[in-house]
Amino acid sequence: MNKKYGLLKPFPDVHTLGINSIKGLLEECHQSVVIASDDINEAIGMIQYTAQQQKVIDWIKNNDITHLCISYRLDSERANEIVGYLIHALKESQCLISDGGHIVRVFFAGLPKSCQLIDSKYGGLVSTFMGSHSAKETLLSMGIDADQIPPAIVIGSEYDELLMKIAKEYISTAHYESVKPPRKGGYPEFGTRRDTLIQRLRSHQKYSILPLTRVHAGPYDESRKEALELFADWCKQLAKTGYLDICSIGSSQLTQSNFNEDWTDLPNGGGVPIQTPDEYRMIYDGSRPLLLRTYAGTKNVDRLAKIHEDTINIAWHALSFWWFNELDGRGPNDLLTNLHQHMETLSYIAKTAKPFEPNTPHHFAFRGGDDVTYIVSAVLAAKTAKKHGIKDFILQIMLNTPRYTWGIVDLAKARAILQLISPLCEADFNIYLQPRAGLDFFAPVLPLAKEQLAFVSMLMDDIEPDITNSPPLVHVVSYSEAIELATPSIMDESIKITLGALSHYRKLKQTHQVSIQKFESDITKKTNHFVTEAKAILDSIEKHIEYPYTAIGLYTIFASGYLPVPFLWGNKDSYPNATHFKTRLIQGSTVVVDEDGLPLPVQKRIDFASRNVEEIQKKAQVQTLRIIRKSL
Repeated sequence: MNKKYGLLKPFPDVHTLGINSIKGLLEECHQSVVIASDDINEAIGMIQYTAQQQKVIDWIKNNDITHLCISYRLDSERANEIVGYLIHALKESQCLISDGGHIVRVFFAGLPKSCQLIDSKYGGLVSTFMGSHSAKETLLSMGIDADQIPPAIVIGSEYDELLMKIAKEYISTAHYESVKPPRKGGYPEFGTRRDTLIQRLRSHQKYSILPLTRVHAGPYDESRKEALELFADWCKQLAKTGYLDICSIGSSQLTQSNFNEDWTDLPNGGGVPIQTPDEYRMIYDGSRPLLLRTYAGTKNVDRLAKIHEDTINIAWHALSFWWFNELDGRGPNDLLTNLHQHMETLSYIAKTAKPFEPNTPHHFAFRGGDDVTYIVSAVLAAKTAKKHGIKDFILQIMLNTPRYTWGIVDLAKARAILQLISPLCEADFNIYLQPRAGLDFFAPVLPLAKEQLAFVSMLMDDIEPDITNSPPLVHVVSYSEAIELATPSIMDESIKITLGALSHYRKLKQTHQVSIQKFESDITKKTNHFVTEAKAILDSIEKHIEYPYTAIGLYTIFASGYLPVPFLWGNKDSYPNATHFKTRLIQGSTVVVDEDGLPLPVQKRIDFASRNVEEIQKKAQVQTLRIIRKSL
């Protein structure tokens, strides 16, 4: 019997990176894969009803599924219920191979608690995945024979295996526990309202080649008062221990969308519920001498940016351009209004002389964007920033996104972006690299997660290996993120691991105990490929779009299809060109593919997008006039 993998993702879960990464891996092993359509995913989400069970069973039988895979990263109790109803339906319909059917195995990928519940109840029938497996381990666990796994997958992960071996050895020594807090201060403005990121960087680099560290923190409690008090206490703890340099405030959704408004009867969600300017000032006063930054607003963006300046002396501003609006359900603005507000805010940021970070490329990756789209979106953001007068540009690179991305591909993506934006550097435009681990990279097993944090810290050092103090900034994602919210002690320990792993890896390379030279030809080849394709797309954008680095221009770029996002889940029907192309994981890289799943020549995607520009641009101009009239 031929294997056929069926992949399900119950609605309303919108996490799509994992299931599509698995699809890519299976297809590289020449396996037949079917992803369930929206109506089947809706049915599995309501599988407690007999009629919906029948829909799923019919889909399984009609597609001759032999290996059934479910991904669900929401509520654990609900995950357990869905799997329970599914197993019941499979047994009732005699779909399992033990009952004479075709289903050989059922697989579930989700949160650790979900996996534990399902293992305890259905361990004999369901294999679970919590996200800690390598690509090779995942494939073997899913019934792929070792000789069916392409050599490219094995060879391409050699760099990752080398770094993981070093990371594992380093964590086992526990030497990171003796890492001391970096020296602080040394200039008059330190910790005052006149302090800036650039001053702190310059001072720090006089006596250290290690990076400044940033963490993202935001405890939530049903009591708004207690949540604020807890976060203020966290800031005091982090300031006192001295490991952290920049605290990024993980503010709540209401803070971003309804700041200084009445929150009565409004749902809040996670994050620190900061409601007033005085609450920001209270946090600032208690966090001395940390630098602070926070999310931008999702409406009246420039107004909130000014409040951040006045209250917390924000270390740098971050805008997401195409995101945090109706497109992804994170804000009330339509896409074009959002872009207009962001351009106005960008001009304001330039007047403050504060740095700017585009919170952009990884959001395309979250929605299935390919690696070239990741690169192009970063370059577009850099060019837009410079056009609007920004002098200090912080380039955040989210590695391991999706998590099965090979390390050498991550390096090539980062180097391609730097190669494409470095010509922008002049006396009045500087670039500061800030790498970080991926959101879903860490395993829900703490010892392994610590090794993964050491691994990704070493990976960061190979982005610009010939520059002694690169990266100058690191966004430290705490190792506990897959299990629980990081507390100050975990954040400090994560910083110790990051700085310690960087130092350890550099010593190994300096003493020639480790070399990545054997991988450099592959990294260079991939970098050159990315640069060539990204340049072709950027050239087409600048040729066909009159003013690309404006709100209308950036809107037209997206709506025309230059930046494919096949897994867009907000306002999907309004942007058919953006979702026109499919992507898949091939040899550790996310690529745009044709109907047969083969890499699509870059010129074909350019031809498609450029044909749409004129119509989209005209619509954007008309809509802009409406936006202007509405604001008057």
